[in-house]
Amino acid sequence: MRIDIITVLPELLASPFEASILKRAIDKGLVEVHFHNLRKYSLGAYKQVDDYQFGGGAGMVLMIEPIDKYISALKEERSYDEVIYLTPDGERFDQKMANSLSLYKNIILLCGHYKGVDQRVRDTLITKEISIGDYVLSGGELAAAVVSDAIIRLLPGVLNDETSALTDTFQDDLLAPPVYTRPRDYKGLEVPEILLSGNTAEIEKWREEQAQKRTQERRPDLFKD
Repeated sequence: MRIDIITVLPELLASPFEASILKRAIDKGLVEVHFHNLRKYSLGAYKQVDDYQFGGGAGMVLMIEPIDKYISALKEERSYDEVIYLTPDGERFDQKMANSLSLYKNIILLCGHYKGVDQRVRDTLITKEISIGDYVLSGGELAAAVVSDAIIRLLPGVLNDETSALTDTFQDDLLAPPVYTRPRDYKGLEVPEILLSGNTAEIEKWREEQAQKRTQERRPDLFKD
């Protein structure tokens, strides 16, 4: 899989991909992640990529020309399954969407900034718009890192135990059940006896019940579906 991220702040993105699971996935050749500085196709001596919005109003807007040039240049090298714009008013990102995106071969992530991008970018160049939540960040870079992390960890070979991702919270529309590890008894706080029984069928039944209970208590919006 290849992820191309177009941004005005590539240095903000580097850190998450230089450690832990993401770095391991890149080093193993399971995914390619490339950061592209939008200013490569900036305009004029001042490397302009943004301008004031027509009609007045506070805040700058990313211009269509440098974005169009960059996306076009990338498309000349390969085809893309999606060109995604990260924006607060996009479709809410969830585990099902991460599962779907993890099956793609090539995607572009365009990071919004300032007051966003010229609407013509969204109308003609973008195939999907994603929001990671109902709040506003300074730019789409952190959102791009979140989306990339959620996708990459699902790729075969990334996790040491490939079944781990299948039991994550939200994979079956339920929150994950409680988990425990050693010591068995810590200051009088004991691990549920069922988990020590060795009865796999009963343990799985308990976990399913606990997942349903936790979901109903904490996320009734998920449970009713």
